[in-house]
Amino acid sequence: MHQHGIGVWVAKRRLKSPDRVALVHGDGATMTYGQFADAADRVSAVLRQRGVGKGDAVAYLGENSPEFLQVMFGAAQVGAVFVPVNTRLAAPEIGYVLADCDARVLIHDPEFATPVAAALPAARPPYVIVTAEGTTDLPGLARLARAVDAGSTGRTDTGPGDPAAIVYTSGTTGRAKGAVLTHGNLTWVALNCVVDYDVVSTDVALMISPLFHVASLGMGALPVILKGATMVLEKGFEPGRALAQIARHGVTMLSGVPTTYQLMADHPAWASTDLSTLAKLTCGGSAVPARILHAYETRGLSFSQGYGMTEASPGVTALPPPMTRAKQGSVGLPHFFTDVRITDPTGAVLPAGVVGEIEVAGPNVFPGYHGRPEATAEAFTADGWFRSGDLGHLDADGYLHVTGRLKDMIISGGENIYPAELELLLGEIDGVLSAAVIGVPDERWGEVPWAIVTVREGASVDTDTVRAYLDGRIARYKLPKNVVIVDELPRTASGKVRKADLRARFGG
Repeated sequence: MHQHGIGVWVAKRRLKSPDRVALVHGDGATMTYGQFADAADRVSAVLRQRGVGKGDAVAYLGENSPEFLQVMFGAAQVGAVFVPVNTRLAAPEIGYVLADCDARVLIHDPEFATPVAAALPAARPPYVIVTAEGTTDLPGLARLARAVDAGSTGRTDTGPGDPAAIVYTSGTTGRAKGAVLTHGNLTWVALNCVVDYDVVSTDVALMISPLFHVASLGMGALPVILKGATMVLEKGFEPGRALAQIARHGVTMLSGVPTTYQLMADHPAWASTDLSTLAKLTCGGSAVPARILHAYETRGLSFSQGYGMTEASPGVTALPPPMTRAKQGSVGLPHFFTDVRITDPTGAVLPAGVVGEIEVAGPNVFPGYHGRPEATAEAFTADGWFRSGDLGHLDADGYLHVTGRLKDMIISGGENIYPAELELLLGEIDGVLSAAVIGVPDERWGEVPWAIVTVREGASVDTDTVRAYLDGRIARYKLPKNVVIVDELPRTASGKVRKADLRARFGG
């Protein structure tokens, strides 16, 4: 029996650091690595009693909690495939995911009973288990299940190439596809984080982003567990509570999106909160605007920014804090065990400074989409590189600059306009909280850029002020022809703007 997958991680942590705190949750309850591993053993016993075996899908619908991670590792121990379900999905979308992955078991938090009931006609797993006390609840079943000793045959033979999870893409380009992530993929992305973010066993990571999102799972939870560090699990994000948790637990690591960090900096408790333990801030989803950089720099803090996608588990590049200002607008260098190249439509590799499609290779890159052989074939080049669908260029120092999605590129009067370039500049305008640029049909130019922005209460922002600020900073053909102020931008769970929604709303 050989277990070379993530299923052995918590058992090995039980041997190496049984008394170290693994998880902090709720109002301060703690769970050691020994307790964590025991709980994962009990979950694996529950699954085996229901006939779950190698390759079977175990879906989980719930917020950040110890149960989320116990189910993930319990499923891995029996060779099952963990399927985290986005809690923000509507019932038909939940049904689609359950049907697409052919889930044998669905485990969910009780607050999702209504959408689950509505979703089940579309896909009915043989077993549905609730995470709280009830008639078919996980704690009760686990108490009755025989706990499996670490050295027993309760673990299924798995290797790096076996599927560990199916994570559904955020659907910004159409209906979600299930990206199959192997045990090797998840191991290598965790190693990339350990190397490039200097994760150590004494770290305390505040998990404010949902674990069903691959960034929180692959680049947050997994490297922390690999190193035997501590996670503080939050069911949701509230800026005041996040600040309080940082001070209370001596948080050293925090990950989020620009909006997350802006809301914290804008909170009344920002100036008085003790942030002295914070050492590692990572930000994804989009580039960090200069005003947010400044707010954190005044507190002695700087960011590691990055770029990635579900198919890369998800980390591709990281911009180290010392280069945040020198390489502002860049998403950094490829992770230690990951490679990036830029190609033209013929597949030829482009030199530094030339925009083309970003392609990625490495052991963290997935093998393909679940049940989608054609989509998988289209996603890879003949020599095995993943075609991201994103546009960008590498500068002379090897740093990656993302200019947008291939489908988001605006062609106006024959000139290419990359939304990411404008969005970064828009974020510097006083009063602008967030911005998205889309192409809108135009009889004369084919397409023209529109800026859709959210603004701070009381700020004065309109088309004239935006164009005046940008004029001289970018070519005039790139200037937005219209600026629309909205209450909020439609986003995926990972914080990416749903530009298809904006195009549908504003005529793009």
